[in-house]
Parts: sequence; C-alpha cells; structure tokens
Amino acid sequence: MNTMEKRLPKSRSRAGRPTAEQAELRHLELLDRALDLFLKKGFELTTLDAIAAAMHMTKRTIYGLYPNKEALFKAAVQRAIDANLVSIEKLQAIETEDLETTLISVARQRIEAFLSPTGIRLQRVISAESYRFPEILTLAYKKGTKPVVDFLADLFRRHTATGAIQVEKPETAAAVFLSMAVGGPARGMLAGALPEESTNLDEHIKYCVKIFLDGMRHR
Repeated sequence: MNTMEKRLPKSRSRAGRPTAEQAELRHLELLDRALDLFLKKGFELTTLDAIAAAMHMTKRTIYGLYPNKEALFKAAVQRAIDANLVSIEKLQAIETEDLETTLISVARQRIEAFLSPTGIRLQRVISAESYRFPEILTLAYKKGTKPVVDFLADLFRRHTATGAIQVEKPETAAAVFLSMAVGGPARGMLAGALPEESTNLDEHIKYCVKIFLDGMRHR
C-alpha cells in the first residue's frame, strides 16, 4: 500500500468519493440551508446560485438532485415537516385513563413541536409561501395535524362510550380543541410573541382543557 492510500480516510472510497452516508448527510444539509435562505429572503429572491454558494457546491450538483428551485423548495419544506412530526406512537404513549391529563399532555407535546427551532422555521415559511404553494399547507396538515386529530377523535369516541363525556362530532371536537389549546400560542409564535415562561404556557393549556371538558360533559 503506498503513502497516498494510507492517508485516505476509511469512510471514503479509494477515489476520494463520499460514501452513501456522507452524500445523504450532505443532501440533508442542503435542504436545511436552502430552507434557511428561503425563510430569510423569500422564495422569489432566493436563487440557486446563492444556495450553491452557501453550500460550497456547484449548481450542477443541485440540478443533479432537483430539476428546479421549486422542487428544492418543496423538498426542504417536506423535510422540515417530517422532522417536526409527533408520531402516533408518542401520542399513544402519553395516553392515560384520565382524559384531562391526556389532553394536557397532547397539547404540551404539540406546542413543544411548534416552538422547537424546526417548528418555528416551518410555520414561518408556510405562512410566507403558502399563497404561492398551497400544497405545502395541505401537506403540513395531512402529515402533522391530521394524525393528532384522528388520535383525539378516537379518544373522544372511547370516552363517550363510557359516558364520561358527550361528543357528537369527534373530529370537529378534536379540531376545536387543538385550535383552543395550541392555536393561540402558535399564532403568537408567528407574530414573534414567544412565551417567556413555561408556567404561563402551562396555565394556558390547563385552562383550555378545563373549558373544553366543561363543554363536553353531560349536563
């Protein structure tokens, strides 16, 4: 083995080409950096030249992955949506026999996802560009919100069956609950009014859950 071969990193091929894992990490970095630029300058003013320069790569490399800027934008948004999902397994894990406790936990989990760095970037870029790409709003709902609505609707059906509450339209009730408990902080987030103390946010969640359940219980 010659000196040059000895110096080659083990994780790279003999020709110096990146491994499949390294290429995928670079691809994900491209999507994250592109989303940052789209958020900073908007879709219209963000160029592939700027993205390539920020990544220290050629436009040819980007075109090898995406046919145009629009395709890259949609892929970047989808990555952010996927990174911000709350899985059904996590929702099921926080369910308890007590409905109030479960609803508080679900609201906390959703708000934490919205207030994460990825969540904030995602909501702001969707707010800014959904008029141009309405499909990203649909995708965010389908992958992010709809599973939570379905989980809550099933939860309400089961508790209705026990007589604990009375819900005639479980899906509607689930959407109303998320709007009450999560929508307010999320809208404040988009306006730049992030909660300063977690205690204030916790009080908001508990108050919304109390009002919601008061309306769902038998009279």
